[in-house]
Amino acid sequence: MIQAQATKSHAGGRVAVITGASSGIGLAAAKALASQGWRIIGTGRDEARIASAESQIRAVAPAAARLDMVRVDLALLSDTVRAAASIAALTDRIDVLINNAGGTAKERVLTEEGNETTFAANHLGHFVLTDRLLPLLRAAAARSARGSTRVLNTSSSAHEYAPGLKWDDLQMMQNFVPIGAYCNVKLMNILFTRALAERLAGDGIVVHAMHPGAVDTNFIARADENTQKYMRGQPLLSAEEAADTLVWLATAAEPGASTGGYFHQRKAIQTSAAANDDAAMRRLWEESEKLAARVRGSG
Repeated sequence: MIQAQATKSHAGGRVAVITGASSGIGLAAAKALASQGWRIIGTGRDEARIASAESQIRAVAPAAARLDMVRVDLALLSDTVRAAASIAALTDRIDVLINNAGGTAKERVLTEEGNETTFAANHLGHFVLTDRLLPLLRAAAARSARGSTRVLNTSSSAHEYAPGLKWDDLQMMQNFVPIGAYCNVKLMNILFTRALAERLAGDGIVVHAMHPGAVDTNFIARADENTQKYMRGQPLLSAEEAADTLVWLATAAEPGASTGGYFHQRKAIQTSAAANDDAAMRRLWEESEKLAARVRGSG
């Protein structure tokens, strides 16, 4: 773990936790919020990228701004639990949690905990991290105006290509197709957003999802050949352009007036029929809880 300071003091500034802040959209969002004086706690998986990101964020932040970077592999629930504890040791509140890290794989790979990596890194890890950080979100909400504490999830229009989830093979262990697995987890991001919005409405915490668009980041390099070919044929946004909606969702007044939405380019847009399936929303939550409980220390 790389951390700039070791105390919980944040001089009254707002605190944002951003996963995947070591590159791409997450780094762009971290830089934008840091430049506005936010205290940033970012996560990343690769030590070299974390160090580079720390330098870039610090370069645009006010001199007295707090910055911490925590290394975590969100595909491993045990590591996610450890990282959540590290974050809790750094701050007594979280004003905005941005669940942004994610990606796709070229083939089916299982973690040492027995989960498929696309599913674990894009959905289950964030499910566990969010659950572990809820006390800090609630602490911020209790001291803030209703709707100013927020959880933001990066999804994708790829969710529209997932007709629904197969409950007997939720992680696509059988007949794994890389892009199919990615479409499934992007659908899960929206179902998780809607379920969490229901659960946190009473706390005054807003939850939204967003579609960044096709973005020129290292996401493409990790994808299978067909996905790379498709993506390179699209007009690609910069990471900064894609992060604009995340920053707006974190800071603007308008998104705080509703919850459970899905946004693109600062506008609310429609989700697929599968993403609006209430039964699937509740079933995914139940199945995610069961999987999370299998790892010691994550229950």
